[in-house]
Amino acid sequence: MNSSTMARRLRLYVAAAGLAATGGWMAPALAAGAMATGGITSQPIGHYDFCKLHPGECSIRPSNLAPARMTNGLMSKLAGVTARVNAAVKPMSDMDIYGKDEVWAYPDKGVGDCEDYVLEKRRRLSHMGISLSDLLITVVRKPDGEGHSVLTVRTDKGDYVLDNLTDKVKAWDQTGYRFLKRQAIDNTGRWVSIRGGQQVLVGSVE
Repeated sequence: MNSSTMARRLRLYVAAAGLAATGGWMAPALAAGAMATGGITSQPIGHYDFCKLHPGECSIRPSNLAPARMTNGLMSKLAGVTARVNAAVKPMSDMDIYGKDEVWAYPDKGVGDCEDYVLEKRRRLSHMGISLSDLLITVVRKPDGEGHSVLTVRTDKGDYVLDNLTDKVKAWDQTGYRFLKRQAIDNTGRWVSIRGGQQVLVGSVE
């Protein structure tokens, strides 16, 4: 890292720490950058079924593919939406709600599992003007091996993760997860691999 890059990162860190100290938002660790993605991969079965019910949501080709500009305002939105959705939705498994696994749905009844939190956060942030190319449903594996789903937010300062298991907005490389696949930035119905992704169930509720 050259001296100018180090100085720029230090200034950003100091600014973030100042905002956190004043109660503006919880400062996340700086992301290492954008996660590396591979080629087109299989669509999770839950998303496939979701797309059959909501075809208009799975054929969007965003015109602006540039990562979102990270600002204090954007971080405030990410932290606020994360906290509000996490508080509003009661964690409950698909089996308990629907009697079967892998049902992706908006948690309009106030209950849901990990991907339902993701869908709601994505919907709210999209309504706030953030491009869907920067709001990507992402499948990961937790340290215990269980499949899980989070929302990746692409920014010019790196990729960040919104998670139902914490209210903190974290840099993707600070989550402890193994990233497997996520939506493509240019087509909401397509998925791309991350680090050679593999098929997993993503029904984590805790």
